[in-house]
Amino acid sequence: MDRLDWKIVDALEQDGRQSFAELGETVGLSKSPCWTRVRSLEEKGVIRGYAAQLDPAALGLAVQSFVEVRIGLDAHTDFEAAVMAHPAVVECHTTAGDSDYMLKIFARSVDHLDELLRYDLSKLPGVHRLATVVCLKTIKQQGRLAEWARTTEQRP
Repeated sequence: MDRLDWKIVDALEQDGRQSFAELGETVGLSKSPCWTRVRSLEEKGVIRGYAAQLDPAALGLAVQSFVEVRIGLDAHTDFEAAVMAHPAVVECHTTAGDSDYMLKIFARSVDHLDELLRYDLSKLPGVHRLATVVCLKTIKQQGRLAEWARTTEQRP
């Protein structure tokens, strides 16, 4: 990626809804070359997509939690398929350490979280253990990757 590509991804990370004309003005390109570079970044997988950022609390999902999951050795494929299909799981990551996975989920209330843990998540294929941490307050989310990646880029 060159200097202009970094400017483009940084600008789009700040505002993914801006027009190509606005983006081009921000990064110092005309509309058409800007569009070509954005399409190239999309094709390379640097830009994965565009989406609205929703406020979970405004949607009635006020309780955010992280659930560490330990599963049986032969259950990874079935567990991952079940997680992909479960609407309460908004993120799932494999982990190293005491747990196999880390889930991010939202619930309407602590009682709703308890129901999800007891009657849904604990019954997913291969689950042996759940350990839940309830988030009290989010300090930072959706951090900007472009600037961090650019400043830590390996140089020859």
